[in-house]
Amino acid sequence: MLKMTYKIARAELKMLFYSPVAWLLLIVFAVQSAMMLTGIFETYVQNTRLGGRLMNLSMNTFAGRGGLFVQLQGYLYFYIPLLTMGLVSKELSSGSIRLLYSSPVTNLQIILGKYAAVMVYGLLMIALLFACALYANFTIQDFEFPAILTGLLGLYLLVCAYAAIGIFMSSLTAYQIIAAIGTLAVFIGLSLVGRYGQQYDFIRDVTWWLSINGRVGEFVNGMVCSEDLLYFLIVIALFLSLTVIRLNAVRQKVRLPVTLGRNAGVILLSCLLGYFSSRPQFMSYHDATHTKRNTLTPNSQEVVDKMKGGLTITSYANILGSSPWYTTPAFLNPDRERFRQYARFKPEIKLKYVNYYDKAENNAGIERRYPDMTDRERMVKMAEIMKVDSNKFMSPEEIRQVIDLAPEGNSFVRQVVRESGEKVWLRIFNDMRVFPDEAEITAAFKRLVMPLPKVGFLEGHNERDFRKDGDRAYSSFASSRQFRYALMNQGFNFAGVRLNERVPEDIDILVIADMFTGMTPDEWTRLQEYIDRGGNLFILGEPRRREVMKPLFATFGFAMTPGTLVREDSLRLPDIMGTRITPEAGELTYQLQEIRVGRGQVAIVNAAGLAPVEEKGFAITTVARTDSVTWNEMETTHFTDEDTVRLNPAAGESMGSRAVIVALSRQVGEKEQKVILSGDADCLSNSAGRLGIPYAANFQFTTAAFCWLSDGRAPIDVRRPPLTDNQILIGEPGLQWMKASLLYALPLALFAAAILIWIRRKGR
Repeated sequence: MLKMTYKIARAELKMLFYSPVAWLLLIVFAVQSAMMLTGIFETYVQNTRLGGRLMNLSMNTFAGRGGLFVQLQGYLYFYIPLLTMGLVSKELSSGSIRLLYSSPVTNLQIILGKYAAVMVYGLLMIALLFACALYANFTIQDFEFPAILTGLLGLYLLVCAYAAIGIFMSSLTAYQIIAAIGTLAVFIGLSLVGRYGQQYDFIRDVTWWLSINGRVGEFVNGMVCSEDLLYFLIVIALFLSLTVIRLNAVRQKVRLPVTLGRNAGVILLSCLLGYFSSRPQFMSYHDATHTKRNTLTPNSQEVVDKMKGGLTITSYANILGSSPWYTTPAFLNPDRERFRQYARFKPEIKLKYVNYYDKAENNAGIERRYPDMTDRERMVKMAEIMKVDSNKFMSPEEIRQVIDLAPEGNSFVRQVVRESGEKVWLRIFNDMRVFPDEAEITAAFKRLVMPLPKVGFLEGHNERDFRKDGDRAYSSFASSRQFRYALMNQGFNFAGVRLNERVPEDIDILVIADMFTGMTPDEWTRLQEYIDRGGNLFILGEPRRREVMKPLFATFGFAMTPGTLVREDSLRLPDIMGTRITPEAGELTYQLQEIRVGRGQVAIVNAAGLAPVEEKGFAITTVARTDSVTWNEMETTHFTDEDTVRLNPAAGESMGSRAVIVALSRQVGEKEQKVILSGDADCLSNSAGRLGIPYAANFQFTTAAFCWLSDGRAPIDVRRPPLTDNQILIGEPGLQWMKASLLYALPLALFAAAILIWIRRKGR
């Protein structure tokens, strides 16, 4: 069988390359690929000459939004129909198929031979792309060749799948143009099939699997997934089998019902294989990227590994909320992809979806649009617009019997429930990304299996409130449910603490922020007991509360400097400024280092400097300092647009850089005690980032500070190894050589090969 298949493939390959169409397609493909690649490198060279930064060049060149492989996916389906349209149809139109039928070859051998010839041609197309990758390998520092080879594999499988479809369509008609058009129609059908049958679970899974859209995406991004690999193999086997059945029906004059039954059986078997291959428990993966960008980080894997037993993630979607689209069936399969990396390590994760309607915090727009309707009438109207069944929405009374979503504002939210009963919320956020990333998902999962650091906020002295929004509030901690960087979404627990009793043992960090009134002797005793046992603290003062906060700072050997820090600035009030993270602070946590390297600033408002006054046994690290043109304003205390401040040494004012935030640490028994002191209480406020300070990084600073205070237990560290392919090794002359070789020399070489073969054929 193999010998006869080889002979047919060889003969078909000769005929293919005797045809000018095959050479023309190859030359056009080479020119198109070279134009795309040289265009990408031209952008790199220009960016380098302008002093711009380049990063992750390997994946950006081939797998980025405008990458070579990503662009070519949109053009491949134009090439294959022109190549396959005559493979069988020309035999049918010329009558040569009868000679094949009369020879001792089977239809399977005929089809496999012709298909093998197209596979070889496809290899030549991939070889041209390999040449592009090889060139990039020598022109990009630390090029990620394994990940790019994975992308080449995906594109080759796509070519092979297209070829199998093309051969099948060619077997249906004697007209080559009709075969080409039919092949394109099937390509379009496979692209659109994922949109149909979405309202039925099993059909949705099957049609989603049948869709060819995005199948190469995983390969191009450096990931080999068994589901995608088997998809292409099954599609290839399916259409080749249908082609053999078609030829057998003609050759053996098989009755139509039998042929239809065989076709149905092959299609059904393919769908079943596809369905089971897409089940998480049967899937395997290989991440070829250097940073394992397609795989959960080790910290996330550790958390997932601790979640023994079943896990159910239920999504509650309110059609009267801000995101009614989340209630449609078309949302479901793309949404499941968001948890694919987690399902890889925990296949038993179950995803459930519940649709309901109720008043939401953010549905005022719907009420204005339909002012004279009840909530049910609004739901029916919205369901009609969204083309979903209104009978599948739970009423407010029904959903409240299942779960109380009022604390979450009746907005879209997920609840993660372990088999053992533990529950946690998983939210979406009011930003461009909307859905939680790995850090937020893993932080929610960690709540189910590990103790999280608990932050206590001192109450009873009119301190800053961590539960509310406003000028004297820290909403970035626990009240902003849909703020991504709120520490409640990054793996911290919160509680109010009063010193009328002992500070609870489970408090890991105690925050004392901007007290209006001082502590009683009993409160001081309880606070000192917490300090003596090695408890961590974050103390934030304000110049206006200097006397109240003075004993707290003195406990750790520091004092708030006199006056208010100001600087002359025509763009903002003088007491609003940015502070820089110091190099030594960058060694405390990686987040502080990232802020420093990225030239980020911590915005402060009406702050005082900090100065050491007594040795208390702490190692001292200055975290943030002002610049050298700052001074301590003693005469003006309330700053308005009409005020003009001037340095007055006679009033005790002096110019110079001052520490505003310091970190202290010492050993207490077996524990390292950590304390952060700040001369500004607004550095943790949500409003600090809206003060017009360039590169304000207060959210990142908040995360960094509490990461250090919690000994790195939160937030989840999802960093990956640094990317090193951040430099191109060619300039303008090298770019010209690249164009000459890929854009001109290579196509000319292919053209010369075509002429030589044509001359040899004529000579024979």
